[in-house]
Amino acid sequence: MNHVLIGISGGIAAYKVCEVVSSLAKRGVEVRVIMTRSAAEFVTPLTFATLSRQPTYTDADFWQPTNGRPLHIELAEWADVFLLAPVTANTLAKLAYGMADNLLTNTVLASNCPILFAPAMNTTMWLQPTVQENWHKLLKDYRYTAIAPTDGILACDAVGTGRMAEPEIILEYLESFLFTQGKQDLKGKHILVNAGGTREFIDPVRFIGNPSTGKQGIAIAKAAIHRGAKVTLITTSSSSLPMGEMLGVREVRTSAEMHQAMIEEFPNADITIAAAAVGDVRSKLQSDRKLPKSELPLNLELEYIPDIIADLATRKRPEQILVGFAAQTGTEAEVCAAAQEKLERKGLDAIAANAVNTSLTGFGTDTNQAIFIHKEGHEETTPLCSKLELAHRLFDFLI
Repeated sequence: MNHVLIGISGGIAAYKVCEVVSSLAKRGVEVRVIMTRSAAEFVTPLTFATLSRQPTYTDADFWQPTNGRPLHIELAEWADVFLLAPVTANTLAKLAYGMADNLLTNTVLASNCPILFAPAMNTTMWLQPTVQENWHKLLKDYRYTAIAPTDGILACDAVGTGRMAEPEIILEYLESFLFTQGKQDLKGKHILVNAGGTREFIDPVRFIGNPSTGKQGIAIAKAAIHRGAKVTLITTSSSSLPMGEMLGVREVRTSAEMHQAMIEEFPNADITIAAAAVGDVRSKLQSDRKLPKSELPLNLELEYIPDIIADLATRKRPEQILVGFAAQTGTEAEVCAAAQEKLERKGLDAIAANAVNTSLTGFGTDTNQAIFIHKEGHEETTPLCSKLELAHRLFDFLI
């Protein structure tokens, strides 16, 4: 069973952590919570004890030994991942300078596991030079990974940066870290990903398309960010995107727009993963006005769309890695054979083949399963898993 230790400081954003604790417990993750004295002014320890099905620890428990050992040592050694949320300006300063004046900060110093931290505070406080200095100082520590604050309306009615990341984002980071053990093996790398299904318009309201939602491509972008990479995402779907300075997003609709964006971004990428469902054909008829039904041809003349990933393969430098996806139907053998042919024909370094004719791995699902095939001949079949886990398995396969 995975162990997540959560440290809560005294800020109104503490209420968001209730959802994090509850969701983790429902997924079968064992959760323990440490609260500072001021955190208990916002949410009671009983709330987190009830949600986690475990005792909540406060400074009143600091010198109560557990199994004859200091509590902060026991908790530090127990944790697989340590989440600090919200992190106030006060706690941020303590972490940056290695101070230990309460149970939470003592446990941080006694731990060796990866640490996720999510600051939350008023915008003016966040922008203070001393706070920014502490923030950047902590980012240089290899054990710490930041879940950056976002923009929005704050509890004080100010509008700006300082909102703690939403529970959904925090839970995604935790899922990643429990799988990877917090490794940052993509730090310094630039990952280019495309996602979603393109639309080939007949007129402004009618198009040829496909059911792709972009979930797998977006999951790949998130996994890369969680592992320390800088990511550029070319997408037809902008929902559920991670925020922060590590992500650049370009929204497109048609295959031509995606092709142009990929060509422009490709030279800067160390690894390119083409997860988008790009159309194969488009209508030769492309009207700039809505056509009356009577003017729609019953026999639509089509033309092939230029192959984006094959074009990128001709531009690839030796040190770059180019990866494709093959959405197939049929038996596992048929899916694998079609992917192998695509890998060779398009000149790719690797390909991920997945069946889209099942209820758990098709378009729009939250889960996926794939066969990874490398040009050098080795293969790996993943179990059925979340799309975020599959993304991490793909990176493990590639690097």
